[in-house]
Order: sequence, then structure tokens, then C-alpha cells
Amino acid sequence: MKNAYHKIAAGLAVLPTFLLPATTFGQGLTDAQKDLDNIKGTLQAGGGAATASLPVLIGNLINVVLGVMGILFVILIVYAGILYLQGGMDKEKISKAKSLIVNAIVGLVIVVAAYAISSFIIQQVISVAR
Repeated sequence: MKNAYHKIAAGLAVLPTFLLPATTFGQGLTDAQKDLDNIKGTLQAGGGAATASLPVLIGNLINVVLGVMGILFVILIVYAGILYLQGGMDKEKISKAKSLIVNAIVGLVIVVAAYAISSFIIQQVISVAR
């Protein structure tokens, strides 16, 4: 019975992890929708992809790739947390989960830094191109 309480407590402790991406990425969804609307308007106004500028297309592609990578790293952190909870008393499983969490956090930091740098560079290239 005591073990069941520990599992319930661990499950409740992990619950905010599932809710955090919804609040974190929720703001980015409106920006992504604006980007899609801009692309759609550009394509409809000009009649084809040739009218959309190359820096805008490359910037949108980079943003999509980095967004997907960020989501994958968050999923990896959740997976590692589940492995950690299932590790029990097995030190090997726990150390594997800890190293996976550390690697996923490092990867997530790299993706966020890459997004910030690429966003800055793309904005500068677009402002120069206009």
C-alpha cells in the first residue's frame, strides 16, 4: 500500500511537466500561425512561391526545424523522468535516466540558443533585404 502512495505522489509530481509545454509553447503557436498566414498571403498575392523572398522561406524553415527539435527534447525529458521513476532501487537504471535528463537539458539549451541566434540573424537579413 505504501508503494502505491509513492507511485501516486510521483505521478502528481510529474503532472506539471505535461502541463508546462502547453503553457510554454502556447504563445509560440500564435506566432507560428501568424507566420503561416504571412506565407499564405504572400503565395496568394503573387500566385506562387517565387514571390516569397528566400530569407523569409529559409527563416521559416529554420524556425520549424528548431521548434520540432525543442518538442522532441521536451518529450525526451519526460521519457527520462518516467525511466527515473521506474528505476526503483536499480542504480544502473537511475544513473541512465539521470544522464539522459542531463543530456536532454543540454540539448534543449542548445536548441533555445540556436533559435535565439537564428532569429536575430534572420531578422537582420530580412531587414537588410527590404
